[in-house]
Parts: sequence; C-alpha cells; structure tokens
Amino acid sequence: MIILKNREEIELMRESALSVSRTLGIIAKEIKPGVTPLYLDKIAEEYIRDNGGVPGFKGMYGFPNTLCMSLNAAVVHGIPTNKPLEEGDIISVDCGVIKNGYFGDHAYTFGVGQINPEVQKLLDVTKECLYIGIEQFQAGNRIGDIGFAIQQHAEKNGYGVVRELVGHGLGKKLHEDPEVPNFGKRADGPKIKDGMVLAIEPMINMGTKNIKQLKDGWTILTADGKPSAHFEHDVAQIDGKPEILSTFKYIEEALGIL
Repeated sequence: MIILKNREEIELMRESALSVSRTLGIIAKEIKPGVTPLYLDKIAEEYIRDNGGVPGFKGMYGFPNTLCMSLNAAVVHGIPTNKPLEEGDIISVDCGVIKNGYFGDHAYTFGVGQINPEVQKLLDVTKECLYIGIEQFQAGNRIGDIGFAIQQHAEKNGYGVVRELVGHGLGKKLHEDPEVPNFGKRADGPKIKDGMVLAIEPMINMGTKNIKQLKDGWTILTADGKPSAHFEHDVAQIDGKPEILSTFKYIEEALGIL
C-alpha cells in the first residue's frame, strides 16, 4: 500500500533528509587516501546522534553500522572496514537518519583523490540519471516513467543498470511502497500522486548489469568486477511536481564544487 503524506509530514521528512545531507557533507571533508571507512562511520554516527537523530541503518535487518560504504566494484550495502582508502578508489556512502519518527535516506559516490577519467564519467552519468529520473516524478506519469528515463540514459552511455535492487517509497519505514526500479517501460506501474515520497537511487555499473553477493550477506558486487556508482535523493510530489527534500549542497561545498 502506498502511504501518501500531507504537507506537515513532508516537512518533517525534509528535516530527516537534510540531516542525512549534512552528515554526508561532514563525511565529504574527510574522504582521502589513508582514511578508513570505519573512521568515517564513527564520525557519521557521532554527528547524527549529537544533532538529535538516530542512525537509520544501524541494526536494521541486522546491519552492523551507520553507513553503507561500497568501494569500487561494490554496488551497495558494503560494510565499513579498517582497510584504508587508496588514491583512485571510488566509494558510495549511503546514510539513513530517523528524526521526528521519519526516515531520511540518500547517497553519494565519492572519488578518493584523483580517479580515472573513465570512472569519473561513470559517476557523472549516474548523477545525471538521478536527476533525469526525478524529472519524471510528475503528475500524469507513472513509476515506470522514472525507470525508463534512467535506463535510457545509462544504456545510451554503454552502462549496465542493476535490476535486482531498486528505489522505494519512504516514510515512517525505510522501505515503503512503491518499489522504484531504475529500468522499465513508459506508462507502466503505479500512478504518481501528490503526497508520494520516494527514494530515487540509480545504481549503474560500468560493465554488466549482473551482480553477486559476498559471503558477509550484505555487500553486493558487480559480477565482472568493474566499478559501480550510486546516487540517491529523497523526493516528494507536491502540487504535481517533484521537490527534492535532500541536497548535495553540503557535499559540494566540502569538495569545492561550484
């Protein structure tokens, strides 16, 4: 069942989303060669708790940490480790926060130091896919229009679109209806309505769309070992148009991106 939110609930969700945004901005300042993912995870948990939130992922379904940190060929759900980051790595940082009883949940893929230009293109195109998908979250469209637009842009650039993992509705639970695939057909799926809040999150692979899971029961890898990128925003449907509740502003300020 799709749970539509009123304006008051959406504003509470905006607070949760922005708490995630600020956390990712703090993390962005610290990502560099030699830093360990577990160190970044500790900083994130302290920041979230010090600012009135609760880490949304920690303990969820048994996940052990505050951040999902997925390195290079890891698509999503990576567990932070003590292995230092290296020059040229990429790392997806996915964060959830519970505040006011509602979830915020979004993600950004970072380059560590100088990265290969081909890998940078993967990051750029995946971020473009996110905003292209968000543009389709409009009155008169259906959920399939979001996935169709993302798939078309990714595959036009020669990339694989993960099928088994999808975006989702968001609210008092981390995963609500509807599922939001990053592939699909135009005019397919549930009709988009005012009050819907979605976590739209393209997961795009440099090579094959196929994936596999590590024995840790969490980490999802590309089947061919090539890099994967992941970007995510929380988006509400208000007066027939998409309104992004989260922001990359704090990340971009930390990274010096204009």
